[in-house]
Amino acid sequence: MVKYSTLFAAIFVAALLSGCGSIRYYAQAINGHFDLMNRRVPIDELITAEDTPSELKRKLRLVSAVRDFASRELGLPANKSYSSYADLGRDYVVWNVFATPELSLEPIPSCFIFVGCLSYRGFFSPARANQFATELRAQGNDVFVGGVAAYSTLGWFDDPILNTMLLWDDQRIAEVIFHELAHQLIYAQDDTVFNESFATAVAEIGVGRWNSTRQDTNNKVPTSGSRRREFNDLLLQYRTKLEANYLAMRDDADKRARKGEIFEELFASYETLKQHWAGYNGYDAWMRSDLNNAKIASIVAYHDYVPAFQSILQTVDYDLRQFYAIATSLSVLTHSQRKQCLTEPVDLSACDADVASSQ
Repeated sequence: MVKYSTLFAAIFVAALLSGCGSIRYYAQAINGHFDLMNRRVPIDELITAEDTPSELKRKLRLVSAVRDFASRELGLPANKSYSSYADLGRDYVVWNVFATPELSLEPIPSCFIFVGCLSYRGFFSPARANQFATELRAQGNDVFVGGVAAYSTLGWFDDPILNTMLLWDDQRIAEVIFHELAHQLIYAQDDTVFNESFATAVAEIGVGRWNSTRQDTNNKVPTSGSRRREFNDLLLQYRTKLEANYLAMRDDADKRARKGEIFEELFASYETLKQHWAGYNGYDAWMRSDLNNAKIASIVAYHDYVPAFQSILQTVDYDLRQFYAIATSLSVLTHSQRKQCLTEPVDLSACDADVASSQ
């Protein structure tokens, strides 16, 4: 379920200014990053090479077409990102570790130079990720470790398309490229929810416009998209119930007991929802292992403000230039100001004057 990572290689100065544990962390990030970058091969070369498998060629042509569409039709950055390909020889590029207190949905942040604080910490090694997760669990936290297929340096480097990303269907590949390029366009430091929700909203409108230009059946909107939205909506619904429990005026023992009941109710509701999916059980493994606050928080990070951004898009009649102008103005507000502005129902006139004037 964890799909993206904006973790990128920090410079060595960061390691020198940190403690021993941080030096080890930055070292693995640097080594993993440069291993990834050294594997890059230009897509044009692979497409023309005789020994490139035909399905890989088809998907790389798709990537090139999506990349061009993103810049031409969506106003996303035109650079060399996703003009190369890297095969990592594994199914995930990094593993993200999310953690929350036992009776809270507020993620425990990890802070880095330049990118600021994120709601997770990423590792290029699953063993290192699990080791960090064990340390967090020992402190009494809820923890979730999820493999990540996509990777972004926010435009600092020419990011390649990865073999891990090409495991998806065509529409999902397009969605991820739009999402990652949206990060390069607008990024608010120390606000994972804003950044991921904005990128998710851009990806959704991008996929819609991309589909409208495609005639072949491979690019029609699949039922997987609607299932994913229904599943996310279900998790957000139970997020609200969990938050109410943790904020209630009762002792921790009662909150702990009610927490267990809410997760049992969530699982039952999931089983009911699944009956409408014609036997699809793709979320079973996710739901049946270590269901906890951190898992819910990992989804909230990508979808919490999406309805607000969709409302803004409707307000500007889906004019992306106006939408980006408003999002840019929001990105320079304080975290609390952004949260107030993006709480449904959205009222931009009550926000900062620069936000209101960008409408």
